[in-house]
Amino acid sequence: MKHTLSVLVENKPGALMRIASMFARRGYNIDSLAVGPTEHAEISRMTIVVTVEEFPLEQVTKQLNKLVNVIKIVELERPHAVERELLLVKVRADASIRSHVLETVELFRAHVVDVGAEVVTIEATGTADKLEAFLRVLEPYGIKEMVQSGVVAVGRGPRSITSTSSLRPIERTA
Repeated sequence: MKHTLSVLVENKPGALMRIASMFARRGYNIDSLAVGPTEHAEISRMTIVVTVEEFPLEQVTKQLNKLVNVIKIVELERPHAVERELLLVKVRADASIRSHVLETVELFRAHVVDVGAEVVTIEATGTADKLEAFLRVLEPYGIKEMVQSGVVAVGRGPRSITSTSSLRPIERTA
């Protein structure tokens, strides 16, 4: 079963390596990993998608909580979270098929971000299912190159994982 974990970590060198190593040591494969800053300069947010059963997930979160740089872990469940991925794809689009490719871009609410004589580069965001469907439709035109980000997710509603009232203080070392 896939689980999406939102993990707040201290914004320090080595935090990502320690967390990824913890998953590797236990034999779990990370399906998706995205890391970026939060509204607090000293905190980064990792969105990790991992396939594990319920009980091993509890073990994973306990092990993550033991790591020095981990501040907070929340599982984001599908109906209560918004998840998105980013896709950049170069598609063959010479004069004979360019209009068809552009219609597909419009249909999926994507954006053309670069145009060349033979190819267009398209940016699309959405769920993994939407991006997979988009790629299936583009495939007959000829996909030249693509890159896809990991999942980023945030819980629905007014609550925030980074609200200062719910964070433990970060200990400073001299």
